[in-house]
Amino acid sequence: MAASNFLGLRTVIYAAPNLGETKEWYTKALGIEPYFDQPFYVGFNVGGFELGLDPNLPLVEGSTLTYWGVPDIEAGVQHILDLGATSHSAIQDVGDGIKVAAIRDPFGNVVGLIENPHVSL
Repeated sequence: MAASNFLGLRTVIYAAPNLGETKEWYTKALGIEPYFDQPFYVGFNVGGFELGLDPNLPLVEGSTLTYWGVPDIEAGVQHILDLGATSHSAIQDVGDGIKVAAIRDPFGNVVGLIENPHVSL
């Protein structure tokens, strides 16, 4: 069997037109400080994956949605909403104990959250 050409998720980058404000919001939302903090890019290490903020990336809503794992979807969504995000899609049980939701951060990016009891990282 041939090895996959894909190694797995490494980085998700969100538009950050106001980098300082966006960095502050994501620092609160994630509960961690960025590991890389420059005027052209801010990077957070989230469970071994990178959440990046790029002030030069245009905000474009497309068909791609990235889900970040959370241990408790209800608490995770509420935490993000309390920080000024809005609901993009309500919490849904998609079967087999897996729940998903999506929020829109205060800057217009759509961020997915997933509670999946079958995956532990």
